[in-house]
Amino acid sequence: MTVYGGDRAEHVRDAFRSAVHDQTLRPDQVVLVQDGPVSGDLAQCLDELAATSEVEVSFVRLERNRGLGPALDAGLHAARHDIVARMDADDVAMPHRFQLQVPLVRAGADLVGAGLLEFGTDITDIVGRRTPPSDPDDIARYSRLHDPFNHPTVVYRRSAVIAAGGYGDLPLMEDYWLFVRMIAGGARMVNLAEPLVYYRVGDGAYERRGGRDLLRSELRLQREMRREGFISQPQYWRNVMVRGGYRLVPTVIRKPFYRAVVAPYGARRNRSRDRDDVRASQPPAYIPRHARPAAEELPEIDAAPPRDQ
Repeated sequence: MTVYGGDRAEHVRDAFRSAVHDQTLRPDQVVLVQDGPVSGDLAQCLDELAATSEVEVSFVRLERNRGLGPALDAGLHAARHDIVARMDADDVAMPHRFQLQVPLVRAGADLVGAGLLEFGTDITDIVGRRTPPSDPDDIARYSRLHDPFNHPTVVYRRSAVIAAGGYGDLPLMEDYWLFVRMIAGGARMVNLAEPLVYYRVGDGAYERRGGRDLLRSELRLQREMRREGFISQPQYWRNVMVRGGYRLVPTVIRKPFYRAVVAPYGARRNRSRDRDDVRASQPPAYIPRHARPAAEELPEIDAAPPRDQ
């Protein structure tokens, strides 16, 4: 979990509690990264969380605000375990999140994402849902145009992230760029369609998806993807026009477009896959938890033998 001066102490407490004390499968270590100076209230909150936690807390303090990518890289270097879960400082993890995701990493996946529910004032105020594509082919295809994972939900192998070069410093696009490099390197990627995180969206959430700063990062990301051969020249120009244009349109247009087209993409693809599987008399690769029989176990990963933890 990374924390910076713009975070609120009460949100950080809720996020920490949900990802540590309330989990049915608790972590063995918490890495808290303070990304630059914070207010007195927030500093006191972080000290209290570290002092009262029943789980070991490793506190990493960065003297200046370096941004999410470098802060996460600093946190990864402080992690003593290979399985690492991301947690935003203002979100709320569902209690069964780690219990569902960690076994899939132990079974051979390098990264496991999930769906999320967007909320406003509190987690009873659900305003949206993001469902990622769950089929590996859909994940690979979708990644050429859009980030195929909800970053606040991911659990991954630290070694796989380090092997891909870590997050690096591509402001506002560091997670997408990391996932692209992991996919290109052959990492085993899994998405659970089921929402496992409540994602806080404030008044400025959709404003932050646009603007000139984000456009500059967007264009840099597309150049890097083209340079690495992850996308073709026609795909590059398509992405520049579609994604670049999306960054420049007014929020009043961007918000309904995102909720109607981008956020439910995975749900549409997953339903389409399910229909195809039914017609072919084959079971789907993943059945959301709410649709599974109560006694059904988590799916196994058809991959290489698990690595040492």
